[in-house]
Amino acid sequence: MFCSAARCSHRECRAATVFFDLDRAIVRRHLQRAAALAIGASLHGCSSPSTDSVASPLEFGHPDSVLFWTPEQQLAGFPNYDRIFDTRLVAASRSPLPLEARPKDSGNLTYSVDSTTLGLSDFLAHNHVHGLIVVHRGDVVLEEYVLPGAAETTWVSYSVAKSVVSLLFGAAIQDGHIGSVDDPVVDYVPLLEGTAYEGVRIRDLLQMSSGVAWNEDYTDPTADVSREIGLSNVDRLRFLGAKSRVAPPGSRFNYNTGETHLAGAVLRSAIGDDLATYLHEKIWDPFGMESDANWRLVEPEGAEHGGCCLSASLRDYARLGLFALSDGVLAGGERVLPEGWMTQSTSPSAANAQYGYLWWLRGSGRFSALGIFGQMIHVDPALELVIATHSAWPEPVGASYAAHRSAFIQGVRAWVSRDD
Repeated sequence: MFCSAARCSHRECRAATVFFDLDRAIVRRHLQRAAALAIGASLHGCSSPSTDSVASPLEFGHPDSVLFWTPEQQLAGFPNYDRIFDTRLVAASRSPLPLEARPKDSGNLTYSVDSTTLGLSDFLAHNHVHGLIVVHRGDVVLEEYVLPGAAETTWVSYSVAKSVVSLLFGAAIQDGHIGSVDDPVVDYVPLLEGTAYEGVRIRDLLQMSSGVAWNEDYTDPTADVSREIGLSNVDRLRFLGAKSRVAPPGSRFNYNTGETHLAGAVLRSAIGDDLATYLHEKIWDPFGMESDANWRLVEPEGAEHGGCCLSASLRDYARLGLFALSDGVLAGGERVLPEGWMTQSTSPSAANAQYGYLWWLRGSGRFSALGIFGQMIHVDPALELVIATHSAWPEPVGASYAAHRSAFIQGVRAWVSRDD
């Protein structure tokens, strides 16, 4: 793309220049960071673990077949994405936000499915939940783990990361890196000029309504969501650019993980940095996440998966819910997100009343970040309630698991409300 004053705005010129040079600049920056860390480790008598001490990725399940891992491979792999894939660190906060434990009696926590009354243990067993946390009015009223040491374990979030990307778009708008959600996508990713993405706005990406064709069938190895696995950052964008238009932008909802990779590319171009670093600077460090997280990369030292695969501790997933609950305002009053961003983000879209800006909507102002195999952050502003889970459903999606999850949320709402 050739830029001139007659052809494009300053933002468009910056985007065209930044997009093509960004990967190289970020690689240089990360090499410099890695060198500094290595020097620091040497001075403190530390060294990197040898490759002999790290399990082969194939012992976890093949990296290209994550949608089809066995239950045993899930339990080995979900907490160990950083041992299987290339990831980028999101360092823990220097000032963690305290979460006080004030447990409530869970003996009277019940929910109902098909006229059958069930309890906490039923939900944990049926939905293969390995970690559950409930935060009510800032206090941890329930926290359960199945495996020893799981409280300190990171666990892959899958599509929960999409909602994190939504938060980062708000931060980028607040910082002035993006004009608004009505900016054209090709202003930031000029590689897609002349494709079906001409005329698609950032808003359309965030609402999964670009109108560009996509197949998200997780059970079909030939679907687009499976075919994009293994492609490089640029090749994924070209893969998207080769798709045809099937509906006008903003008119038809079609769940599309590939386009959240595109959303990540828009963000990277706008902020001039990678997503993990921006997440650390805008949310992880200032809001007070207590543990290191990591974000899977498309390729070594490359872009993060914009639609997938942030791994974090359960308590830090709960803190993300609290951050959303606060509308992006830090403890000291500093605003990270534009005022009203969460209301805008969780308003029904024209193409799907149950979807906002990469958030699933549950009515009455409630919203959820959801990932395959049962990952969830649920936020209920009216009750000041956050529920988060680490799960390992035997299949990516399932009606019975979803029904139990929805009913359990209703049970928790009633449970925490009994003392009000």
